[in-house]
Amino acid sequence: MTRQTATIRPAEERDVARLSELMYEYICDFYQRPRPPETRVVGLIRTLLDHQAGIQFVAEQNGDLLGFATLYFTYSTTVCDKSTVMNDLYLTESARGTSAAESLFRACQSYTREHGYAWMSWETAPDNHRAQRFYEKMGAQKGPWVTYSI
Repeated sequence: MTRQTATIRPAEERDVARLSELMYEYICDFYQRPRPPETRVVGLIRTLLDHQAGIQFVAEQNGDLLGFATLYFTYSTTVCDKSTVMNDLYLTESARGTSAAESLFRACQSYTREHGYAWMSWETAPDNHRAQRFYEKMGAQKGPWVTYSI
């Protein structure tokens, strides 16, 4: 049986409810973080719908969302230019290992290039070896920077 390819597109208002569910899976189930209030999750999605601070892409198949990727827009002082940060790339368990991850990644990469950003960067957890293998397959190399947070 041939698996249908997911359609990748920017998130729209009609996606807010399902995208919220996926974001809770990502935040709470995958990363084991506390559940943020719904108003904050929906507010973030709506902030990204206007494409000013960032953009979310969704992977859709047969009318259902399988996952999302989020790009935030920022600047780099060292090159005096704008750049993107792919903050999230998430797929439901059943969609992992399909072409949807590559398609979401490529959508972020294409958006970055087509809109004149200097580069796209991202992070993943040090123990997320599956994601690291995926990024290396996509041609990425581990960066030289050490990440801190407070």
